[in-house]
Amino acid sequence: MSATKTTADHEARTTTDHRTIQKWAEERGGKPATVRATEEDGHAGVLRIDFDPKEKALDPIDWDEFFRKFDESKLAFLYQDHTKDGGLSRFHKFVHRTSTR
Repeated sequence: MSATKTTADHEARTTTDHRTIQKWAEERGGKPATVRATEEDGHAGVLRIDFDPKEKALDPIDWDEFFRKFDESKLAFLYQDHTKDGGLSRFHKFVHRTSTR
């Protein structure tokens, strides 16, 4: 399932498509992570995409675990491909799927 708010390359889009999210992150050197202080019983907590330099408060997780938590939490990925001036954007955030309707 994928939803696009707008087609302009510098405007925000939303998606729930795992391949789109992973490709976007990896193109920018991002890796799946969880906020260390929010993990419970060895399960991922709050999700993040970690870019270099690595944030100390984040623990790396694999994409399978990342997307399990992403789907369980009913999240959508809000992101921007490029900045208005054409540069590669890292803007993103996780939002609840109901807020994208």
